[in-house]
Amino acid sequence: MAVSAPTCGASSLARALCGGGGHLHLHLHLHLLLLLLVLPVPGARGYSFPQQHTMQYWSRRLEQEIDGVMRIFGGVKQLREIYKDNRNLFEIEENVPQKLVEKVAGDIEGLLAKKVRALKRLADAAEKFQKAHRWQDNIKEEDIQYYDSKADAELEDPEGEEFEREKPSTLQLDFVEDPNFKNKVNYSYTAVQIPTDIYKGSTVILNELNWTEALEDVFVENRKEDPSLLWQVFGSATGVTRYYPATPWRAPKKIDLYDVRRRPWYIQGASSPKDMVIIVDVSGSVSGLTLRLMKTSVCEMLDTLSDDDYVNVASFNEKAQPVSCFNHLVQANVRNKKVFKEAVQNMVAKGTTGYKAGFEYAFDQLQNSNITRANCNKMIMMFTDGGEDRVQDVFEKYNWPNRTVRVFTFSVGQHNYDVTPLQWMACANKGYYFEIPSIGAIRINTQEYLDVLGRPMVLAGNEAKQVQWTNVYEDALGLGLVVTGTLPVFNLTQDGSGERKNQLILGVMGIDVALNDIKKLTPNYTLGANGYVFSIDLNGYVLLHPNLKPQITNFREPVTLDFLDAELEDENKEEIRKSMIDGKRGHKQIKTLIKSLDERYIDEVIRNYTWVPIKSTNYSLGLVLPPYSTFYLQANLSDQILQVKYFEFLLPNSFESEGHVFIAPREYCKDLNASDNNTEFLKNFIELMEKVTPDSKQCNNFLLHNLILDTGITQQLVEKVWKDQDLNTYSLLAVFAATDGGITRVFPNKAAEDWEENPEPFNASFYRRSLDNQGYIFKPPYHDSLLRPLELENNTVGILVSTAVELTLGGRTIKPAVVGVKLDLEAWAEKFKVLASNRTDRDQPQKCGPNSHCEMDCDVNNEDLLCVLIDDGGFLVLSNQYNQWDQVGKFFSEVDANLMLALYNNSFFTRKESFDYQAVCTPRAQSNTGAAPRGVFVPTIADFLNLAWWTSAAAWSLLQQLLYGFTYHSWFQAEDAAAEGSETRESSCIMKQTQYYFSTTNASYNSIIDCGNCSRLFHAQRLANTNLLFVVAEKPLCSQCESGKLLQAERRSDGPEQCELVQKPRYRKGPHICFDYNATEDTSDCGRGASFRASLGILVSLQLLLLLGLSPTPLPLPWPHSDLHHHHL
Repeated sequence: MAVSAPTCGASSLARALCGGGGHLHLHLHLHLLLLLLVLPVPGARGYSFPQQHTMQYWSRRLEQEIDGVMRIFGGVKQLREIYKDNRNLFEIEENVPQKLVEKVAGDIEGLLAKKVRALKRLADAAEKFQKAHRWQDNIKEEDIQYYDSKADAELEDPEGEEFEREKPSTLQLDFVEDPNFKNKVNYSYTAVQIPTDIYKGSTVILNELNWTEALEDVFVENRKEDPSLLWQVFGSATGVTRYYPATPWRAPKKIDLYDVRRRPWYIQGASSPKDMVIIVDVSGSVSGLTLRLMKTSVCEMLDTLSDDDYVNVASFNEKAQPVSCFNHLVQANVRNKKVFKEAVQNMVAKGTTGYKAGFEYAFDQLQNSNITRANCNKMIMMFTDGGEDRVQDVFEKYNWPNRTVRVFTFSVGQHNYDVTPLQWMACANKGYYFEIPSIGAIRINTQEYLDVLGRPMVLAGNEAKQVQWTNVYEDALGLGLVVTGTLPVFNLTQDGSGERKNQLILGVMGIDVALNDIKKLTPNYTLGANGYVFSIDLNGYVLLHPNLKPQITNFREPVTLDFLDAELEDENKEEIRKSMIDGKRGHKQIKTLIKSLDERYIDEVIRNYTWVPIKSTNYSLGLVLPPYSTFYLQANLSDQILQVKYFEFLLPNSFESEGHVFIAPREYCKDLNASDNNTEFLKNFIELMEKVTPDSKQCNNFLLHNLILDTGITQQLVEKVWKDQDLNTYSLLAVFAATDGGITRVFPNKAAEDWEENPEPFNASFYRRSLDNQGYIFKPPYHDSLLRPLELENNTVGILVSTAVELTLGGRTIKPAVVGVKLDLEAWAEKFKVLASNRTDRDQPQKCGPNSHCEMDCDVNNEDLLCVLIDDGGFLVLSNQYNQWDQVGKFFSEVDANLMLALYNNSFFTRKESFDYQAVCTPRAQSNTGAAPRGVFVPTIADFLNLAWWTSAAAWSLLQQLLYGFTYHSWFQAEDAAAEGSETRESSCIMKQTQYYFSTTNASYNSIIDCGNCSRLFHAQRLANTNLLFVVAEKPLCSQCESGKLLQAERRSDGPEQCELVQKPRYRKGPHICFDYNATEDTSDCGRGASFRASLGILVSLQLLLLLGLSPTPLPLPWPHSDLHHHHL
């Protein structure tokens, strides 16, 4: 806020000048401010507001006090000398960025290459086995023996009671715990998972189980050759998943809707990228249940798209219009699909059917070349209840004779319209016709189009057999975050009696690689606390990054965190990202903003980025190093006597005299048991060290030597500095040192009881910030709620002050440690008042009486004058107001909103807003009835597929209300289809974060806060060599100054406006290969409609059978699209 004129009521002078309410002209503002600074303030008994030179004097006293304490107790100089005295015990090694990234990229390439070899063996074997297999029409369930991974879960009803049901085809296996899989496994067998909505006894499934059994031996041989292999999986186009090693399926608490054909890795491997336009008939005849089915179908169709695809959705009657704000094709990423899904729910049926309007809109969308798109498969998906118009003229104009756009038509709902025109549209445009008569047919029929798209791949033969690596996603069997190598498997049999080549994809072979296994190939501790390795794919999404920490992963969606969202975005990073996506190598030093580990602060830092492509993959690898991490310290403790001597300072019996030691919970040795309790971890470490030496082959010698060296060096700091000083004299609760080697030594020992910092220095915010900033970094305690008065009384609340130790040896500079003190909050608050006063100590009398015209100070006049120290994040560090001591650590806007706003408006602070896409939120309350008639229960897809549900009262109640429901077809919600066993617990969400940091304004500033009748004077001064701002202000006279309040706490958000983001999409590339056309493709198989229609009679009959206690044998439902697979297998 610029300096503004005071309004009437601020002071007697102001009233005189205002003449009862007038305002001074702008050119008098500065003159008035100078007058106000030296004239008495009402209520202060003749005291005037401190002048600028006075406050600068106070600032110097504060700076000198802080510097004096840190020089005496911090021990920066002494620690530097200790390192020099021990120069013979370590080497200073260099991080050469180019060599580092090339080595790591090569190691990752080697790791993935081994998986590729295993993949190719599996794919070749699968094609050979299937070609040799003879189709059996009369095959029965008892003819096939396999381990049904869901058998155990299915034998239990929701109440936990077991059904007496025989499973003659299911093998009973024993399992052993394997930490690599984080699961119990059996290495001798494969497991089979079949989607709940597919009948296991159908001829197609039984034949599939029959020929894929031979894969078991290949899986086992692959593991023998490469014991590090994780899940090996064959996902069949029929829906069957066969995976190795066998393990029970991790079924959710609700019914399991897992279908391998909807997994990100399968979709990517089964077809080339897609440009898809979905058009939905919303004419007046489409109403009630049919419209609901369409909405659900569109949402399910969107779930078959990945980030390599582009899509738009439009509705049409006489006219066509997009359902959302997107007026062109957009990337089918998670956030864009969410916009579509929400917009689809708002579609309303009215008007007459106009296929021409819908198709013309779709073709225009696909012909728009001015936008980013997939530029591979092009298709139109039309959902309608039926119509007579074939719109041949539209196809002649836009798509014939080349037929570059496939048309898929979907007849939705149960009706008596002639479907011949819909079949003709699909058949005439290389597409397929599907029928969706009921909700149970949605999932199958919205994913079968992938088989049609796979035809050109199959016909391309070996040319299309290229391994692709996926985005990061959550493994369904509990491995955590993985990437998967995929390879399509083709049907090599001849089609029919002729020599025509089969054009069906059999499925996709996949092998998982856990992200943790890739991380193990990257340097951990030689890069320092602020150096790191990251990797991105062609979409710019990270698969390696220290900020990739999804709290909750959506089972059905890949983990897509963009590099520019993992870090704070700027132009330099955009250039780096583009270069990496283009597969180039490069190096660049940039000045950039980074967020602190606790996400409360922003630092402006220098970083060196180096990047190279990872060969034979779509990934690129980057290395980020601060300049001070160009070199690192490597201990060389060859003297075993010295090893033992230093090691003794890790023993708890030395803590009382030498201070408490926390050791970073690193993987020092293979047999070291991890623990979240540092005392227990240290105990485990000591016990192991009594059995092995630091040079043991099972241990990381680099980590161990550095840890023991730092133990000895920090102990010498205790002897030379800390033991000789009285901490109480300077009101210190503790002194401490933390090192790159993983040691945090806190002195005295009792102070460790209240030590709340992370024992891993690399994960401690104070440590990382001290390395990145010059001078003394203050860190007030962080508390969500107010500090308890008892904590203040017991002197347990402290303020950390830390600074990095910079060491230069032989022209090489490193920062091997951070040292600091912990100030006693209450004692330093009193000391702060004295230092910012006209006295030198507490006992000195006042310099002037109440009748003199003296300047106010922060001690004597604390009833009228507010004095505070605020850190660079805007958090309160110290105050002269006793009632604010329990608010230390809070964002200052929560303490004095008016003053904080003035500091921001006067450019002392600037702010950075960003979005956290990996947050966790409690879901908003949702009603299960949705838009259904009041009192009607709305079943989910999971309920419809659950046999136990059909025996329930809810199902019987539903049947009783079917006739009523036919009148009000509003049961089915799109979100019903989205339930993958999810529950109303915490879910992933977007949070908006706001951090404040110092701007580059002048160090000193005077101003007036003008707000109605409550104008306030204030002065702000930066303290040199610290991250503190010293602010002195008049206390507010009334509450009218509470108008504006800056927010810092993160809050839930919908994220940036997607409609605006898609206008300037981020740079990306699709896969290098595209198979969308083959001259020999046979398009005659294009759909002949469904033979299964849900009937009220069947449902009632089934219900009566179940209620009578009969257990009907499940009948195979005729597949609406069976001709896509049956006669080819």
